[in-house]
Amino acid sequence: MIYKVYYQETKQRNPQRETTKSLYLEADTEVAARVLVEDNTKYNIEFIEPLEGNYLDYEQKNPEFQLTEFNQ
Repeated sequence: MIYKVYYQETKQRNPQRETTKSLYLEADTEVAARVLVEDNTKYNIEFIEPLEGNYLDYEQKNPEFQLTEFNQ
């Protein structure tokens, strides 16, 4: 499944909507997606959203849509 992960680049600040970024990744579960991001970045994860159906189709039309892969 594809997940959209909303995050802040640093854990030092409180989350602010204006500085929230996102990435897309493929994982088996939401928990696995969180572990992937936490193990490979220093990001402060705000929210993880599963994408499927029309929501996934909409996100894939975004020119910035690109799946993030972490080297294991």
